[in-house]
Amino acid sequence: MSWHPQYRSSKFRHVFGKPASKENCYDSVPITHSVQDNHFCAVNPYFIAVVTECSCGGAFFVIPLNQTGKLDPHYPRVCGHKGNVLDIKWNPFNDFEIASGSEDTTIKIRDIPKQLLTKNLTACKKELMATPAGWPGEWHPTASNILFSSGYDFKVMVWNLDTNESVIMNPVRTISCHQGAILSMSFNTNGSLLATTCKDRKIRILDPRAGAVLQEASCTGHRANKVLFLGSLNKLLSTGTSRWNNRQLAVWDQDNLSQPVSETDLDGSSGVLFPFYDADTNMLYVVGKGDGNIRYYEVSADKPHLSYLTEYRSHSPQKGMGVMPKRGLDVTSCEIFRFYKLITTKGLIEPISMIVPRRSESYQEDIYPPTAGARPSLTAQEWLRGMNKEPVMVSLRPCSELLSPQPLLPERPPSVSTAPSNQTEKVVVEVGRRTFSPLEEKVPRQAAAEHRPEEKTSRLTNGFDMECPPPKTENELLQMFYRQQEEIRRLRELLTQREVQAKQLELEVKNSRMRSERF
Repeated sequence: MSWHPQYRSSKFRHVFGKPASKENCYDSVPITHSVQDNHFCAVNPYFIAVVTECSCGGAFFVIPLNQTGKLDPHYPRVCGHKGNVLDIKWNPFNDFEIASGSEDTTIKIRDIPKQLLTKNLTACKKELMATPAGWPGEWHPTASNILFSSGYDFKVMVWNLDTNESVIMNPVRTISCHQGAILSMSFNTNGSLLATTCKDRKIRILDPRAGAVLQEASCTGHRANKVLFLGSLNKLLSTGTSRWNNRQLAVWDQDNLSQPVSETDLDGSSGVLFPFYDADTNMLYVVGKGDGNIRYYEVSADKPHLSYLTEYRSHSPQKGMGVMPKRGLDVTSCEIFRFYKLITTKGLIEPISMIVPRRSESYQEDIYPPTAGARPSLTAQEWLRGMNKEPVMVSLRPCSELLSPQPLLPERPPSVSTAPSNQTEKVVVEVGRRTFSPLEEKVPRQAAAEHRPEEKTSRLTNGFDMECPPPKTENELLQMFYRQQEEIRRLRELLTQREVQAKQLELEVKNSRMRSERF
């Protein structure tokens, strides 16, 4: 009989959570005390937005990512809602546009100014009349200017923001097949399918354009609360409770929702479980509201589907969680995921980085495959007419070159060279200007040149590397400023670490000399 080890070989087996130091947290933030099961926090590579307590109406903060430390008590807010803000969502294709939903039956779309706020921001770009109450569910993952919302009327509304109207009274589509308030929604990779859960604890897979129910879970043993698509694995994952009221994870076959293909009981706590899936690494993170820990698993298409890795533990319970997009991670420290934990009891927002321990400081190609970038692959009208396309993929390697061109959409600035491509073809876009990340390039030019033997010499013009052209607009200049500030902070931390290492080496040399003199 052959012997088989009990553990799985995996490059992510030793992933660990690293909380930020006190000076790199956001302190004295009056986080909302709302009892809604939402995230209350949204993050992109330039800003962190968090819903706050407000004496009248609803408001939230928009804080530059590098402005850590204690928050000014008079820090300007983004306000204008007459009711409490339920949730907020950044536009995945515009880092300066955010949607906020409120109990006042409206959803407001705002442009966040490029300069720091000096007074409260009340003006909005567009206002959606999402009666009787609404919150932004999800932005479409591949089409620009398409927003999905839900409300207490058991309906999912599809909004087309590509219009000159400042007040949009009616959505372009209304999906009214649910029998209760919608609890969560999730898109598949290209946005052609929408999965939802609602108060009746059922999971539905919908055609988001026609509003037709394609699949519906009728299993009564698992009462679903949150749901998400597991990338290209043709699977769904839901969190909820079992018939014995244990918190539970369930994996479903996307083509057959009659029974879950696997179920995993966690504990008997009552807090809602929020799942976060990283399709690039096939890792699942499970965060419990009111818990202090983060469990993470590796997901596979074969049974048992979920392989438990370990968990990050903390004594401080989380009110909500924000997640940094992959294009905002620090690739030089092997960071593969980053949470922003809301700790209401301390008024603190604590970044938590998930790190793959590696000895080398060079770019790790195997843990950073091409990921979805900040460019839409479809316009709103193209998607509404029935067209589907995969996301535009980018490489996280600093100053990566163009691998497979994609024609630019009319509403995006012509920042890269273009060429036609197939509708379903995945592409990788040049990030020569690095507008996808606030981090400066941390891999030496010589290392980058080794991957491009035909371009071993840098081309400089007026002090700028032509591989990373100089900024041409105010927006790009501001982004470069943020990157430089982040690079300065990183270099200071690196310098401090090197000084500590140098002192340790000096002490070791001194001790060795003393020992040698004795003998």
